[in-house]
Amino acid sequence: MSMINLTTPALLFPATSLLLLAYTNRFLVLAQLIRNLQNQGQNDERGLVIRQILNLRKRIVLTRYMQALGVSSFIMCAVSMYLIFVDLNRWAEVFFGISLMLLVASLLVSLWEIMISTRAIEITLEDMAQKLEKRGILVE
Repeated sequence: MSMINLTTPALLFPATSLLLLAYTNRFLVLAQLIRNLQNQGQNDERGLVIRQILNLRKRIVLTRYMQALGVSSFIMCAVSMYLIFVDLNRWAEVFFGISLMLLVASLLVSLWEIMISTRAIEITLEDMAQKLEKRGILVE
């Protein structure tokens, strides 16, 4: 029989807070990329812009899920701490377990978003290579 005490879920608080801060920073970077893409879209690079828009839409959705799962994890962790405080340890363990599962789900979605973001960089590199090749500069 395992019993958790108040410090067990409390250990998750700083990690979850930092994770949510990182997710917010990723969202702000995405917002800036979208603004830059809007300016770029007014030029003659329509093909690149369309590919980037599709990529950014996926990333925005994933970032929303990352944040929702992270916040839900934080809430479940707080509920777990409250349940320990009112001496409902079995329920506290259940809510803490849910909190951990939500945190893992959030991290997995974050990994997925990172993989998609690297694709965005590849799209930009492909476009740059094509422009250089048109000017007669070989890029391998």
